[in-house]
Amino acid sequence: MADRSPPHDSLKEFVASAPPLQRAGMRALIALARRPRGRALLARAGAADQLAQVLTSLGHYDDPAVAGTLGWDAEAVVGRGRALRRAEGRA
Repeated sequence: MADRSPPHDSLKEFVASAPPLQRAGMRALIALARRPRGRALLARAGAADQLAQVLTSLGHYDDPAVAGTLGWDAEAVVGRGRALRRAEGRA
C-alpha cells in the first residue's frame, strides 16, 4: 500500500517539471493514493493503482535511510566518481 506521508521536495519538483496535463494527472493520483477511499478506487484500475504507488514511492528515495536499504550510498558514488576522475587525470 502507498505511504500516506507528505511527498518530499524532490517529488514536488518532479511533478512540477512535468507537462501541464501530466502534472495535473500526477497530482490527482498522489492525492487519491494518500486517502483510504482513493486507494480503494485506484485498486479497481490496476494500471492507475500501480502508477500511483510508483509516484508515492518516488518521494522517499531521497531519504538516506530508505536509499541505504536499497543499496544506494550517495557518498560512495561520489567517492567512486572522484577516484575515477583522478585515475583518468581529469581532477
